[in-house]
Amino acid sequence: NYASGLIYAEGFLEGTISVNGKRKKYIWAAAFFAVMFCLNSFTFMKRSVFASEGEDPSMFAETEEEGSEEMVPVTDQSSSPIEEQVSITDIEEGVPSDPVSEQIVVKAQPDAYGLTLSAPSAILMEASTGTVIYEKKPDEILRPASITKIMTLLLIFDVLEGGKISYGDAVTVSEFAASMGGSQVFLEPGEVQSVDTMIKCIAVSSANDACVAMAEHIYGSEEEFVRQMNKRAKGLGMNNTTFVNCNGLDAEGHVTTARDVAIMSRELINKYPKVHEYSQIWMDTITHTTAKGTSEFGLTNTNKLIKQYPYATGLKTGSTSLAKFCVSATAKKDDLELIAVIM
Repeated sequence: NYASGLIYAEGFLEGTISVNGKRKKYIWAAAFFAVMFCLNSFTFMKRSVFASEGEDPSMFAETEEEGSEEMVPVTDQSSSPIEEQVSITDIEEGVPSDPVSEQIVVKAQPDAYGLTLSAPSAILMEASTGTVIYEKKPDEILRPASITKIMTLLLIFDVLEGGKISYGDAVTVSEFAASMGGSQVFLEPGEVQSVDTMIKCIAVSSANDACVAMAEHIYGSEEEFVRQMNKRAKGLGMNNTTFVNCNGLDAEGHVTTARDVAIMSRELINKYPKVHEYSQIWMDTITHTTAKGTSEFGLTNTNKLIKQYPYATGLKTGSTSLAKFCVSATAKKDDLELIAVIM
């Protein structure tokens, strides 16, 4: 699959894109999307191998529901039926069939771009102009998992710019925020952290508890914050998006599309490039100060491209049992910046 990704990249070698009136090669852009394709292919391959060995693939996945951060690679994939597979393990036992998330993976046929991308939906967009370089069912309605947090971050930066809050403001964690579970930084009720620290927790560790704490700090409740998320989405033309919460945990009616994710990603990185100061952090620590005392907590970026791809600048990963794996990845070389969304 990795070799296939490189072959697909060769198809773009003579491609150009017009940016600010100039025609530019996007060879590296093809390589970037090839990396995204390979990572996606590897995910499906990994899940299929676990299933064939009788393992639960969710045990090895970075998920908001389980809170695990490490993805353990499969060392022997020689027997995996990669070319044709039905992702039966993606449908949990005893859980009613979900038309939004139920996916059947079969041998893909080359599309108009010459790619055989196994992901249900994808889009590659040039950031400054919004030009779409590649797309595959970009308007298919799917669950976004934690890439929901792109809109959460957008609203946070909106109110920072408006002066309603500042980076040094103290944010007190409520019982409700602390109860979120899943991907979290284990904030405790009554704990106080700065806005700056909360943004770091959201962008780096995909912290559900930090999202709700910020939502309550800004608008008084998560419900009102979500209402503002939907209002902002409509203003951007994200017509296939409805948010039900601010962190992306699976909820009925919480859906979006790859195109809409690219739209809000573009708005965030263009209007607030400072977000990259957070999304490019690989590892960091925060300090918990509670009634139990003071302790250090380590943060590791859920976006492994930050470590593995030299031009990666962000942006947000996501995974839940229903959404499966998804990502909105950004990368920049010279004056060309790209957004790749895979769902």
